[in-house]
Amino acid sequence: MHTTASDGKNSIEEMAEAARALGHEYIAITDHSKAVTVANGLDEKRMAAHIKKIHAANEKGLGIRVLAGAEVDILKVGRWTIRMSCWRNWMWWCARSIRILNLEREAMTERMLAAIENPYAQIIGHPTGRVLLRREAIDYDMEKVLAACGKHGVAMECNSYPDRLDLKDVYLRMCKERGVKVVISTDAHNAGNLSLIRYGVRMARRGWLEKRDVINTLGVGEFLGALRGGRERRRDRKGKKKGLRRGHRVHREEKGDGEIHRTKYVRWKSVPRPDEAYGAQNPRFAEYAWNEGVLWERRGG
Repeated sequence: MHTTASDGKNSIEEMAEAARALGHEYIAITDHSKAVTVANGLDEKRMAAHIKKIHAANEKGLGIRVLAGAEVDILKVGRWTIRMSCWRNWMWWCARSIRILNLEREAMTERMLAAIENPYAQIIGHPTGRVLLRREAIDYDMEKVLAACGKHGVAMECNSYPDRLDLKDVYLRMCKERGVKVVISTDAHNAGNLSLIRYGVRMARRGWLEKRDVINTLGVGEFLGALRGGRERRRDRKGKKKGLRRGHRVHREEKGDGEIHRTKYVRWKSVPRPDEAYGAQNPRFAEYAWNEGVLWERRGG
């Protein structure tokens, strides 16, 4: 969903309050990146300021979790419109396909595959870019794209906006058959748009999707864990090898009260530093330790 930071009509707090009133546990703010100048897209500097506002909103006790995301355009060769140095500061990324519409089928397929292979890609937004009665869907090899999504753990969007309903039912059925997870979004640009989620749900049902196929039916912790990067550590930009997989146990010696304690940790998920992502004073993370780019859950002594 979008806020006044780009082309939305309501603030972060107003969107959060409207979603809370509808019974939602969390929302994801995904304002546009700088390539969408017509939508007041955010450059790197404005994005950094925007994420601080999202964190500040979480500290106000809104009664709902606000996730920091971004809707980033895919360029012609599959690169993104935002520098890599900004990527780690966000909770999740939605790469949208509609920046370039006039490529041949093979070139468009390669563009999509290159975007999916980016280790920070978590959701493909506006997957076919269609606008009902106004713009045809992008032509690419859906079989290859869904195979890549399944391989890399990238989810596909089911956009609830009545003008879009993208993906359509046939492609949603393909997602289910190939084990590709789906996110049903509102693409809300104002608080009133949040109720449009019902249309996305109906389209998902037409594609035979069940609750287990749609990851934003999960609680916030499970949702973040289901996203790419929630299961294993992302490869960093220097090409260092991935870290240990989720559930790996380690012991670490800690000094306290004049004694050395051996404490067992279980790898929980790869996220930005807790003090950056959730607020340094958040008591929820008292039982976690941050080390080597990973959040470790403390499990006994």
